[in-house]
Amino acid sequence: MRAARLISMVLLLQSREMMTAGELARELEVSERTVYRDMEALSAAGVPVYADQGRGGGYRLVGGYRTRLTGLTREEAEALFLSGLPGPAGEMGRGAAVAAAELKVLAALPAALRDAPARAGQRFHLDAPGWFGAAGPPPLLRELARAVWEDERVELRYRRGEAEVTRDAEPYGLILKSGTWYLVARVAGTPRTYRVDRVTGVRPTGDVFDRDEGFDLAEHWREQAAAFLRSMLREEVTVRLSPAGRRLLRYAVEPYAARRAAEDAGEPDEEGWVVTTLPVESVDVAASELMRLGAEAEVLGPPELRERMADGAARLARLYASRPEG
Repeated sequence: MRAARLISMVLLLQSREMMTAGELARELEVSERTVYRDMEALSAAGVPVYADQGRGGGYRLVGGYRTRLTGLTREEAEALFLSGLPGPAGEMGRGAAVAAAELKVLAALPAALRDAPARAGQRFHLDAPGWFGAAGPPPLLRELARAVWEDERVELRYRRGEAEVTRDAEPYGLILKSGTWYLVARVAGTPRTYRVDRVTGVRPTGDVFDRDEGFDLAEHWREQAAAFLRSMLREEVTVRLSPAGRRLLRYAVEPYAARRAAEDAGEPDEEGWVVTTLPVESVDVAASELMRLGAEAEVLGPPELRERMADGAARLARLYASRPEG
């Protein structure tokens, strides 16, 4: 514990050049008396730390005591800090590790590049959850993250509908998608995917499993996501879209369905309308989605959906034909 704090203290002085005992105490969450003792220990170990007395004074390193990263361009240095994910890392219990790693990189950067984290932070910010997503990480995310890091087999309790099931699982990885965490685990030799917010219990077994080094988490997720979309959008409808309808379609249906419709669209007619095939979950869902486009979309088939759209349009016409009272 103290060794790690002494290293952090040296790195802080490398990155900020001079700090008071109070500033170091607040940064390291210790007392100023502890800072004084640590400074004596660093000096005894041969670290050239020096105390400037009086107003504006503080601790600093002398004699060029500094490690630098050489060969980094400004763009590369800023990209290092842009690539970090402090929010998700913190949810998995790794926030302190990310902060310590950034501090070490910052301490090793040349002075001309020390503004890299500030520049990146001022220009880019990741807010992964959706607008109406629940706040805070799932309760058992940290326990699962620990098991993932340590390749430890766990007994997993999972809520499936109204029932709860138990599985012996080998946790391979965690994925954050649109604010929702997913666990990829091998169960009975087969990779399975679980929503972490539906995990109700995690019991470590103490057994370490042998990870399949050929398993590609990113590729597995891409295949799973594509298969999920194909299974969900299992029906197709034929629609005719105006130029405005083509632009608005991506706001009314799933992005995957909108891309498919754009790829399958025929040549525009003299008014710019196109006929295309749209993947949908069901006729009921399609009716709800396509009604959002109003007169910018015409359903050509199947007949059941065209009748549903005509009925909905007639009901709207009757509703707006009568003036509201008052």
